[in-house]
Amino acid sequence: MLGNYLPILIFIGVGILVGLMPMALGRLLAPYRPDTAKLSPYECGFEAFEDTRTKFDVRYYLVAILFIVFDLEITFLFPWAVALRQIGLAGFLAMALFLAILVVGFIYEWMKGALEWE
Repeated sequence: MLGNYLPILIFIGVGILVGLMPMALGRLLAPYRPDTAKLSPYECGFEAFEDTRTKFDVRYYLVAILFIVFDLEITFLFPWAVALRQIGLAGFLAMALFLAILVVGFIYEWMKGALEWE
């Protein structure tokens, strides 16, 4: 029974080793000379101007969710495009319906002003 899981355990072990080895080598070989400039927090090259626990605007999350939705749409399009000859007209119409629903949702978001940042 262990023979079935041995390749998976080896894969996990190698993955952990590859992840931890550069950190360990960096800790052992890199010079460690901290000073106030290196340890100070900065934001894009200058001092932070707000508390780190401030809330983000809801529009930021909305844009992120919309990006994920349309990114997933593209991931559904790739296998469909590859198998279009095998699935025929029924597959084409199903994907056309899927895209039409997404386009209606996109137009709704656009008309509601969800894509306007200011």
